[in-house]
Amino acid sequence: MDIAELPTTINQPVNSITVGVAVLSKSLDTIDQLGQGMIKMMEQSVQPNLGQTIDVRI
Repeated sequence: MDIAELPTTINQPVNSITVGVAVLSKSLDTIDQLGQGMIKMMEQSVQPNLGQTIDVRI
């Protein structure tokens, strides 16, 4: 191994870890946004009076 190549060889794993962490961070942000959208959608679909009364005929 050449001494001049040593810094690039050492930095390669660090760079791949940095890229992996950045991708994971972006993925978590996307999942958070999707979750917030789903919560908002579920809140809008609620019908508070549904199921409170039952019509019974004898």
